[in-house]
Amino acid sequence: MKKKCVVWVLLLSVLLSACGQTSGWNPNSPITLTLWHNFGGQMQATMDEQIEEFNATVGKEKGIVISVTSISGSAALQEKLTMIAAGDPGAPEMPNITTCYPATATLLADKGLLVPMDGYFTDAELADYLPQFLEEGRLPDGKLYVFPFAKSTEVLFLNQTLFERFSSATGITADSLATFEGIARAAMQYYRWTDEQTPDIPNDGKFFYSTDSFFNLAQVGMEQMGTSLFHREKLRMNTPEFERIWNAVFEPAVKGGYAIYDGYSSDLSKTGDILCSTGSTAGILFYGEEITYPNNTKERVEYAVLPYPVFEAGKKIAIQRGSGLVVAKSTPEKEAAAALFLKWFASPEQNMRFVASTGYLPVTGRAFTNHMEQEIAKNNNPNIQKLLRTAMDVYKEYDFYIPPVFDGFNLISGDFEAGFFAIAQKRREQYLENLQIMESQAAYEKAASGALKEFIAAQP
Repeated sequence: MKKKCVVWVLLLSVLLSACGQTSGWNPNSPITLTLWHNFGGQMQATMDEQIEEFNATVGKEKGIVISVTSISGSAALQEKLTMIAAGDPGAPEMPNITTCYPATATLLADKGLLVPMDGYFTDAELADYLPQFLEEGRLPDGKLYVFPFAKSTEVLFLNQTLFERFSSATGITADSLATFEGIARAAMQYYRWTDEQTPDIPNDGKFFYSTDSFFNLAQVGMEQMGTSLFHREKLRMNTPEFERIWNAVFEPAVKGGYAIYDGYSSDLSKTGDILCSTGSTAGILFYGEEITYPNNTKERVEYAVLPYPVFEAGKKIAIQRGSGLVVAKSTPEKEAAAALFLKWFASPEQNMRFVASTGYLPVTGRAFTNHMEQEIAKNNNPNIQKLLRTAMDVYKEYDFYIPPVFDGFNLISGDFEAGFFAIAQKRREQYLENLQIMESQAAYEKAASGALKEFIAAQP
C-alpha cells in the first residue's frame, strides 16, 4: 500500500506539473496569440501559409490560434514597438509575438515587457542553432530574447548576361570580383570601356557596381582586416584599415565606376544601369529574368549569386542581418504557447519552406546539412537555387559579423551614409570639371584631396 501511495503521489505531481506548463491549452477552448510582422509580397504569402498550417495542425491539437493583427513595414513596426516601450499614450497594445530587431528588443526588455526563451529550449535544441544567430538575440543580461527564425547575409549579385559581354571584350573574369579591390579595378575599366563606345559623347561611361550600404561594407571590411569600425559607441576611422576601405570605394565612385545612389541596388539592376551589387540575400526576389532599359526596350538576363567579397588578404567575413521573433510577457500559458510556435516555425522542415521562397538563410545546422540540397533540387526559381548554393558556401567558409547594439547606432549609420553620398557626389562633379583641363588621374587626385579628412570631421 505504501508503494502504491508513492506511485500515485509521483504520478499526480507529474500531471500537476504538466498542467502548470500547458494549463489553458484546451482544443475546445483555444487561446489566441496575436502576431505582428513586417513581411510583404511573397514573404507575407509564405508566412500566411505557414501560420494557417500551424493553426490547422499543432495549434488545433493543442488549443492555440495564431492571429496576425498587424503587417507593416519594418520601420513602422519598430516605431510602434518603440512607442510601446516608451509608454506613449497613443501606443497600441503589445502583441504576444512580433518580429523585432535587437536594438528595439532592448528597449522592450528594459521595461520588463519581454520573456526570455532560454527556459523553453533544451541545451541540445539550442546547440543546433548557428551560434552567431543566437548570440545576436542575447541582450545585455545574457538571456535569449530575440529568437532567430530567418536570417540574411549579404552577397554579390552579378548580371551574368551583361558581364559576359564586358568580359569577352576586356578579359576581366568573375574571379576578379572576389575582392573589393578587384571590383574597383573592374568598375573603372567598365566605365572606360562603355565610354569609348560613344566617342562623340565624352564621360558617358556606365556604372559597374553599387552597394545597398556603404556603412555595412565599412563595418565588415574592418572586421575582415582584423579590427573594428567601432570603439565602444564611437567610430574609429583614423586608421590605415579604414583608409584602405575608403580608397577602394571612393576612387571608382568619383571616376564613375560606382553608382552614387541612395536606394536599393536592385532598382539600378532592373534597368541595366549596373552590372553587380552587394546586398541582402532577401533581395533576391527583386532580381528577375528581365531588365528594362531607360528607352523602354527589354532584355532577358541571367544572374549569378556570388559570396560576399573580401578585401585582399582579409578573412572571409560577412554581415548577419535580419530581425527575430520576440515574445511578450503575459501569462505562463500564452508564453509557453508562443514558445511552442517559435519552436515549430524554426524547425528545419518549416524553416526551409520559408527560406526557399524568401531568400533568407536557415537558422539551424540540420537545415543546412540535411535539407538544403533537397530544397535546391526541387526549387523552381533559378535565382533562389543559385542563392541557396552560395549560402552553403558561406555557411562552410565564412564567419558572421554581428553589428553592435546601442541607442545611437541607427543615427550613426544614417549620418555615415548621407555623408558619403554628399561628399562623393561633390567630388565627382569636381572631377568632371578637372577633366576639361587635365588627365584622369591628376583630375581625380585634385578632386579627392582632403576628402577623407572632410568626411571624418563631419561624422558625429
